[in-house]
Amino acid sequence: MRNFLVPAAIALVLGTSGIAMAATAAPQSITSTVKTFDAKTHMLTLANNIAYVLPANYNTALKAGQKVTVKWEMNGAKYQADSIAVN
Repeated sequence: MRNFLVPAAIALVLGTSGIAMAATAAPQSITSTVKTFDAKTHMLTLANNIAYVLPANYNTALKAGQKVTVKWEMNGAKYQADSIAVN
């Protein structure tokens, strides 16, 4: 029984440490060029071909070629933008 409990306890501790780190990940930032912007769906695609979901209340028009800085974080499998600054 002891031979089973020690490896199981170690696996439990190691398995939950990754979850804790993911939950506390800080927002990240990227400065890039706008590739496309869809105001209806609030989707911003940058030159790196990653689409960022903008906040629902974001109402500034963005144009292809503009340089922007996006502060974002992962929300499931989506890149959720917290703020956008036009440079």
